[in-house]
Amino acid sequence: MSRATEVAVPILMYHQVTPRPDPAFRKYAITPEAFREQMEWLKIGGYSALSLKALYENRVEHAPLPRRPVVITFDDGFEDCMDFAVPTLIDNHFTATFYVVAGLIDQTSRWLERKRGIELPMMRWSSIQNLEAAGLSCGAHGMSHANLTTVAPATCRQELQQSRAVLEDRLGHEVRDLAYPYGAYDETVRAIAVECGYRTACSVRPGWSPPGDDLMALRRIHVQGEFSLADFIRSLRRHRSPIELLRAGARALRRRIRST
Repeated sequence: MSRATEVAVPILMYHQVTPRPDPAFRKYAITPEAFREQMEWLKIGGYSALSLKALYENRVEHAPLPRRPVVITFDDGFEDCMDFAVPTLIDNHFTATFYVVAGLIDQTSRWLERKRGIELPMMRWSSIQNLEAAGLSCGAHGMSHANLTTVAPATCRQELQQSRAVLEDRLGHEVRDLAYPYGAYDETVRAIAVECGYRTACSVRPGWSPPGDDLMALRRIHVQGEFSLADFIRSLRRHRSPIELLRAGARALRRRIRST
């Protein structure tokens, strides 16, 4: 096990897992086969998946982590993920956090109709309850997927307060993990998120999340829909921090020494 002061953690960001990616959303949609390959590669590589709660406890309370931690996140809460991502996660004994748009549960992705001319089915309440029963987690992603940096502070506060309240009321437990819609935040949005009681918030700043990372603007690695398995592996390695690269080199050197 490792201590918080020693470990950078990759936080993977997914959106949709579907056998039929829409060309207008291809960058954000990964096929079930590609997702299974990636999860199996992580499993074979000795990675252990963490919840955001476990990462928070590691960073704040110095709770230990497994040797090779990874956090797996999904933005938006598309229903396809329940059908094609959750079974693979369960098969590999991985947890994950699904950030859902609370005001669009049981509906469609209205913001994508405006942005890309498509609408995709969003998770149902029954799906969210089932994924939590399977050991996965739910986080907040606003009420309407509004860009919080472009709305008035009062609207931002309403988006963040109401989304948390709706989820907590339906799920029966605290929801304190957030992903900013579009990854967009500024100091005002960050401060409002803290006021609303969130303990972590994911951004889209690229890279592994280092020990000193801002818990209210966590870095993530965007796993793009066009990625091959080789692309996925390269992306994960490319975003490693210098300290992690040095440690990986030291581990490889120790293995070579032991084998001689």
